[in-house]
Amino acid sequence: MNNNLKMNWVVWNELRRYLLLPFLRIYFLVKGIPWESDWRILGTPIIQKCRNSKIRFGSGLIMRSWVSSNPVAPYHPVFISTRIEAAEIRIGDNCGITGGSIIAAERIDIGDRVLIGGNCLITDTDFHPLDKSARFQDPKNITSKPVIIADDVFIGAQSILLKGTEIGAGSIIGAGSVVSGKIPPHVVAAGNPAVIIRKLD
Repeated sequence: MNNNLKMNWVVWNELRRYLLLPFLRIYFLVKGIPWESDWRILGTPIIQKCRNSKIRFGSGLIMRSWVSSNPVAPYHPVFISTRIEAAEIRIGDNCGITGGSIIAAERIDIGDRVLIGGNCLITDTDFHPLDKSARFQDPKNITSKPVIIADDVFIGAQSILLKGTEIGAGSIIGAGSVVSGKIPPHVVAAGNPAVIIRKLD
């Protein structure tokens, strides 16, 4: 017997997932996101897609929004948001996301086989101007810079990736890290701010 089927909570989640499928297909259609038949969507994500912006999910996507869908226990459903018409979010093939938020005012590009741990925040914008007067006079005058995550990256739970972050292929970001800048390929980085801990073979 499949080990997963020995856990009652897995069986229950799969049953709920199948019952939710018809609604999810309509939900993604309304959002203008093409549905892939091999997706495993556990719980309805929150998708805020600005008109004319672009959101693309690759094949093999696993998205966990129910609290019971992962022992890490998402704080809230997966949240995907484009803030302006020119914004783009692209998530490659065979990626996994548990709770957390991905928010783009410019561009977030996530490669293939990227695993995003529970309750992470990935954003390419500051959301508000840094200058105190501008925050009230011109709150939409914000700074954004693309976030690029290469193939085979693992991002530990509750990490925060800020604007301008670039993570090289095969690297690991330790849980609870805050990343702002460039992380080279095939390293382990962790901390606030994240620094390289060691290289991977």
